[in-house]
Amino acid sequence: MSDARLEQFKKMVADFPDSPMSHFSLGKLYLERRQYTEAAQSLESAVRLDPGYAAALVALGDAWAGAGETQKARDAFARAKEHALAQGHPGLAEEIDERVADLG
Repeated sequence: MSDARLEQFKKMVADFPDSPMSHFSLGKLYLERRQYTEAAQSLESAVRLDPGYAAALVALGDAWAGAGETQKARDAFARAKEHALAQGHPGLAEEIDERVADLG
């Protein structure tokens, strides 16, 4: 993975600290890099800024699962599913159910 991309997303967070999307983008990059703790930190920031951000909650669940924090992953997925259903995204809710099932 390109360090230039990482620096670009870090700069975006620094330039736009109140933007959930900047934190989400950085968190997703950390997920791609399998840096799960860093991903969770960035994604927690995105969710703190926008508690209804279902995609960030799903990614947060993935980050916690990758970090071996199964209960934290379940909690994030439960919140994601609640928001997905409230926002009229039953397909996303089904995808979340699959992720929870994969946790064992």
